[in-house]
Amino acid sequence: MFEVVIGLEVHVQLNTKTKIFCNCPTSFGDEPNIHVCPVCLALPGALPVLNKEAVKKAIAFGTAINSTVHKKSIFNRKNYFYPDLPKGYQISQFDIPIVEGGEVIIDFDDGSKKSIGVTRAHLEEDAGKNTHQTNHSQVDLNRAGTPLLEIVSEPDIRSAEEAIKYLKKLHAIVRFLDISNANMQEGSFRCDVNISIRPKGDDKLYTRAEIKNLNSFKFIQKAIEYETSRQTDAWEDGVYEQEVVLETRLFDTEKGVTRSMRAKEDSAEYRYFPDPDLLPVIIPEEMMRECTKIPELPDEKKNRFISELGIKEYDAAVITSSVEMSKFFEDMIGFGAGAKLSVTWLTVELLGRFHDGMDILTSPVGSEKLASLVKRIEDSTISGKAAKDVLDFIMENDESVDDAIDKLGLKQVSDDGAILEIIDDIIASNSDKVEQYKSGKDKLFGFFVGQVMKASKGKANPAKVNELLKKRLGL
Repeated sequence: MFEVVIGLEVHVQLNTKTKIFCNCPTSFGDEPNIHVCPVCLALPGALPVLNKEAVKKAIAFGTAINSTVHKKSIFNRKNYFYPDLPKGYQISQFDIPIVEGGEVIIDFDDGSKKSIGVTRAHLEEDAGKNTHQTNHSQVDLNRAGTPLLEIVSEPDIRSAEEAIKYLKKLHAIVRFLDISNANMQEGSFRCDVNISIRPKGDDKLYTRAEIKNLNSFKFIQKAIEYETSRQTDAWEDGVYEQEVVLETRLFDTEKGVTRSMRAKEDSAEYRYFPDPDLLPVIIPEEMMRECTKIPELPDEKKNRFISELGIKEYDAAVITSSVEMSKFFEDMIGFGAGAKLSVTWLTVELLGRFHDGMDILTSPVGSEKLASLVKRIEDSTISGKAAKDVLDFIMENDESVDDAIDKLGLKQVSDDGAILEIIDDIIASNSDKVEQYKSGKDKLFGFFVGQVMKASKGKANPAKVNELLKKRLGL
């Protein structure tokens, strides 16, 4: 039996307005090579100047994961040669990163938790983007110089499931901190997976392969599963040393396999040395105090929802899985909706109606409107069943909840007199069943409730019906 050993390197694009070492705007999807300058293009004599906002965001992240934030860190030159790196080196941090240590706590369905250690998080610049055609390649340098925070985990992860849980928690943390949009499709949150296997009980670290540039939770999971299987088969077939070598691999998303890309460089080959154009980063006490005041994080918010609002741990975890969902829920509470019903109508009813890539940000029913629907259930204007019809209607039509209720004729009857009139008619026409009920056939009570609801076309308030029926039947 084997166990997998996984370490993750996550590259988070920081959401600064400008690049890390120049004033060019950060962008996505613009015309190629329009956001460049002498610094981006590495023209002779161009000098980098550090973006203070990138440093602030790194400090906030370090605070969030209980790291040591070094008040002094340095930038290094990491030398390698690719078309999307005009200088022939990347400015990164090696000897003294801005963030060192820390942990990310992941939660399992059975209520257990696990701490995944973070080795370091350092600032660096992103490279450009290569686009490969049939007989030529193109380079877009708009992205070159975008600030990155590279977050390196300890090799504490033991399965694809743990890897995804770690990444999702990390994704939520950077979103709640608002240091990145973490859009995986745009490459703002991408991951390199370092993976090896070893016999269970062995504490040795064997040869690892690095799978580069994964930007989908689904593909990360599939890549880990395939690579684990590939290395296990090689070990069992006696060809481990030949098949599993220190290398960089790519994941073929169409075929679901990893492929060798190039031999893996080590730190000596990058020839790191301090960048002579950049002074050491010295963080003043005032900046440190400012940046360590961070907003409420997912775990803190989840615990508050459980203790203050009385909602279940599972529901609180779902609501705090993204900053957008959390804000939507808190807005509903702010608009006066009750917490427990808001959970159901947000996480079950509303999300269950999403289709064609719809999400909480593009929902046609916003937090105020959904809160209004919940309040109409709570004040007995409509029943829970009728509310589903109202939600279906307002998902497709730009109407207020009250107008939808009126148009659909779903307003609940709560007037005692109107309900008693229906009850008396039902009792009068079912005298035989009344006698049977009074003689001990308690299950017939459900029959009377059903008849009243049918006669009222579902509009009678069920709680009122039960209450008034009991009085009329002498309970």
